[in-house]
Amino acid sequence: MGKVLALCFFLLALPVSEARAEDVLYLYNWNNYISEETVQRFEAACKVRLKQDYYSDNEEMLAKLEAGATGYDLIVPTGNAVESLIRRQALRPLDKTKLPHLTNIRREFLDTWYDPGNHYSVPYASTVTLIGYNATRLAELGLPTDTWALIFEPKYLEKLKGKVTVLNSQRELMAAAMRYLGYSVQTRDPAQWDEAKRLILRAKPYWATFSNSTYIKDLAIGNLWVAHGYSSDMFRAQQDALEARRPFTIGFTTPKEGAVLAVDNFVVHKSGRRPDLAHCFIDFMLDGANAADISNLIGAGNPNAAATPYIRGEIAGNPAIFPTATEMKRLEMLRDFDPKTRRTLSRMWTEIKVR
Repeated sequence: MGKVLALCFFLLALPVSEARAEDVLYLYNWNNYISEETVQRFEAACKVRLKQDYYSDNEEMLAKLEAGATGYDLIVPTGNAVESLIRRQALRPLDKTKLPHLTNIRREFLDTWYDPGNHYSVPYASTVTLIGYNATRLAELGLPTDTWALIFEPKYLEKLKGKVTVLNSQRELMAAAMRYLGYSVQTRDPAQWDEAKRLILRAKPYWATFSNSTYIKDLAIGNLWVAHGYSSDMFRAQQDALEARRPFTIGFTTPKEGAVLAVDNFVVHKSGRRPDLAHCFIDFMLDGANAADISNLIGAGNPNAAATPYIRGEIAGNPAIFPTATEMKRLEMLRDFDPKTRRTLSRMWTEIKVR
């Protein structure tokens, strides 16, 4: 932590004309992915203002950057999106001399397929794409909570019509369908894609909507009974329902057929003006106590070994947040597809949405 502060003090020592008006870090981040408490501590420690824009899907973020959005110092893409950004030569290499706390990251999260050697990325958090549900209602209906059948099979959906949402993400929804059908999320077999499309279209009339963020509130207040989404969002809905003393409980479970594991990373974008502040922020977040916030306050998994002593026991012991070794075998990470495959999937997604 002392080295982080030393870097921040160095920034403060710059002449006023060089520093004061420019000490703003621009972060392009997922919705609900850093707590206000963490932001306030960073700003106070480094005398830097953090400004955030938000996205709710990797494809949305990549499309915005591809359309010409610039000025972001720091972005938080998932592994497959890191791979895409590296291929586009959109990232600055990390200066690891400014990241003394990088050694806190667990070895299994380093030297990954999407960034061998971690030249561009620092793991921040992990999530599982799974099913969140109103445990009270589903128990009353006698419905299972451990299978993707809950969002795909009419025999269950008939009892849930209008009370189910799925992610507004072609990769995530197709991945759920693929795992339910027994296929890999990385399949390139057109016949398997078509089977997944038919499964989705059969279930679609029963769903309330496609949602990447509103499902958190709707699940917490009881408007929804089942949601396909991220483990950190389900944690948020669960906590909101508890705090509001709702007459029901929210649960979330990784389906037995398997699911998507996402590792989100800090990367420094070439268009940003303050890579120095970006490195300062990354190392601040690598400190164990700061890193623990993403688990304790947001409900995400944590690749930072130094954070472990600070993570609340009930969170560290939740397999939907920190998967066990057995459950890890049922999880897959999404990888980037080639342009031709992406175009094919995009056309299929358009067909799904308009029908």
